[in-house]
Amino acid sequence: MPERLPAMLPFLRANAAFLAAGALLTFTSSWGQTFFISVFAGEIRDEFGLSHGAWGTIYAAGTFASAVAMIWAGQATDILRVRALSLIVLPLFAAACLAMAGASAAWMLVPVVFLLRFCGQGMTSHIATVAMARWFVATRGRALSVASVGFALGEATLPVTFVAAMAVVDWRWLWVLVALLILATLPVLGRLLALERTPQAEAEENQAHGMDGRHWRRAEVLRHWLFWAMVPFLLGPAAFSTAFFFHQVHFAETKALSHLGLVALFPVFTGAAVASMLLSGFLIDRFGTARLMPLAQAPMVAAFLVLSLSSGAWGVALGMILMALTVGANHTLPSAFWAEFYGTRHIGAVKAMAAAVMVFGTAVGPILTGTLIDAGLSFDEQMIGIAGWFLLACACTGLAISRAAPLLPVRA
Repeated sequence: MPERLPAMLPFLRANAAFLAAGALLTFTSSWGQTFFISVFAGEIRDEFGLSHGAWGTIYAAGTFASAVAMIWAGQATDILRVRALSLIVLPLFAAACLAMAGASAAWMLVPVVFLLRFCGQGMTSHIATVAMARWFVATRGRALSVASVGFALGEATLPVTFVAAMAVVDWRWLWVLVALLILATLPVLGRLLALERTPQAEAEENQAHGMDGRHWRRAEVLRHWLFWAMVPFLLGPAAFSTAFFFHQVHFAETKALSHLGLVALFPVFTGAAVASMLLSGFLIDRFGTARLMPLAQAPMVAAFLVLSLSSGAWGVALGMILMALTVGANHTLPSAFWAEFYGTRHIGAVKAMAAAVMVFGTAVGPILTGTLIDAGLSFDEQMIGIAGWFLLACACTGLAISRAAPLLPVRA
């Protein structure tokens, strides 16, 4: 490991409270992530008489609304402390879980999904990653990778735990339990962030300029060609990894696996994702994001080809490992990219726009693939086309960054 990188253990000890807060928030976001909500897909569809396409439409409607809300709400991270925002977002998140437990009609699922996605996948994860990007500069990649372990821990433990729990506990009561667990994080966060300063104070002390040696405002970013060139990169993993987890019950059936047999492979996915997250964190600090972004989604091409063509648990496990390489890096690279290319002073507002695009992708993926499943095209048959999307994203990202990278300040 290069000598210029400080040892990991001293870094962890010196920043333990802030890193632990980030990891706790990313783990807590799991309750609003597709990999968790989709665990209940079979029960929800049976309870309300929904087809794959109908449930996908409901999920997409709520998720799309949350993407729109993120455009404005995400800016709050540039003004309010993490612990102050948590006192707003997490109680609302818990209320959404209780609403899911008490839903009595299909139409109620739209606002419930909106709140789960907005509070969980949207704001809770946004708060965590923006905090890491702002609190850390030279070690930003490492901080993002450590905090993102919470995502991986949730992916590894929650689906298999709750699938098994549904064998003995009604699915609605499990959502009540989740609400209590969310509320239990509040006093822990308060303790970890007792010394947290305002975003404005952090921005003054830990400034990192972007292209042309300045901090870009959101309106400027939206008028800049690089943001729009990155849209395929943002949409792909959001849309199609979400679709994979969303249709996990259907996918297990196409591969002659039990649902429990499929989710039992999730820890394999998580192990690869954690390794990818930690490695990408070190590589970001060593090389910057410009060299890494064009390569980050290449494993997705292989992943969806393998998942489409393989049969049995071993083939599915290999495909999930390949997918995890991109998913793990995706927890760290984009957040570091926005800070590196557009500066940190307005990082909350800038990343909120990127988060909105990604959340929009998570809305499009399930409804698109669900509609095709209802039309008779199974998800594994769709995966060849999905692999083609990721090839396009790699090419587009490489061309865009090769043009933008010369505008970056010289790294010390």
